[in-house]
Amino acid sequence: MPEADPTLLSLLVCPMSKLPLRYDREAGELINDALGIAYPIRDGVPIMLVEEARRFPPRERRHP
Repeated sequence: MPEADPTLLSLLVCPMSKLPLRYDREAGELINDALGIAYPIRDGVPIMLVEEARRFPPRERRHP
């Protein structure tokens, strides 16, 4: 699988919140922990569509 360009990844923001995203190389996702959204990276291309994102409980609302 092609590796995503680190320069490109550093410029991308969440389309919903406009906040920076955290790159999870192992999962192949760009993550917005505050909203609990993970955008997939397929064949080295970030898929920045909200309808393609995986949702999970936001970090700030998780119980320890």
